[in-house]
Amino acid sequence: MSWQGMYTLFYKELRRFGKVALQTVLAPIMTALLYLLVFSHVLNEHVSVYNGVSYTAFLIPGLIMMSIIQNSFANSSSSLVQSKVTGNIVFVLLTPLSYLEFYLAFLASSIVRGLSVGLGIFLVASFFVELPLHNIFWLLIFAIFSSAVLGSLGIIAGIWAEKFDHMAGFQNFIIMPLSFLSGVFYSIHSLPEFWQLLSKFNPFFYMIDGFRYGFFGVADVSPYLSLLVVSSFWLGFATLTLFMLHKGYKLRD
Repeated sequence: MSWQGMYTLFYKELRRFGKVALQTVLAPIMTALLYLLVFSHVLNEHVSVYNGVSYTAFLIPGLIMMSIIQNSFANSSSSLVQSKVTGNIVFVLLTPLSYLEFYLAFLASSIVRGLSVGLGIFLVASFFVELPLHNIFWLLIFAIFSSAVLGSLGIIAGIWAEKFDHMAGFQNFIIMPLSFLSGVFYSIHSLPEFWQLLSKFNPFFYMIDGFRYGFFGVADVSPYLSLLVVSSFWLGFATLTLFMLHKGYKLRD
């Protein structure tokens, strides 16, 4: 392992999204805040999900995890697509970094961006409602694993995409629908039986449900099942990502 080389690439990725923090960090926080203000104002007095938990409190963990998911994916995918389109990916490929070091550097930067956005939303939302912390271990493990899943998927999408239109299609037709239909704004127990069953095939649902369990100690499914699903997806995407990097798919040709 070339720790210095891997750290250098990791630091380069941090600087990349840090230079435009207004767009990469502050903008997602503002978007989540707008969702919170609108939905909590309209539904807080009319919707009850868990006993003793207001709808506003229920909504915040979902918004945090949705933002973590979207920003972890956007970090690695946008970096690779931009590098490929502008041609400067060659300067990364020429370095004596193994495909594992390449993967870990991009993955770590995606996790940092996702957690930064999630922490920002949590701090801002704390001014509106007091959130309980049932188990911080579950919060951290679901936040990190979910960021890792979407960071890996972002690398896969970035390698596959040949132009910005491809990435926009991936974001708009896969990431956005799955994140919005994963229980961010509702409990799946409020859905008809068919849609409950369908929701359980959505991996984002397990990320959000497990993360919400860390706050309230209540979830729609067992947190151990959610952790198993999320970690399995990470292992699967990590294996596929490493295979694509090892073969140089759409990078070295």
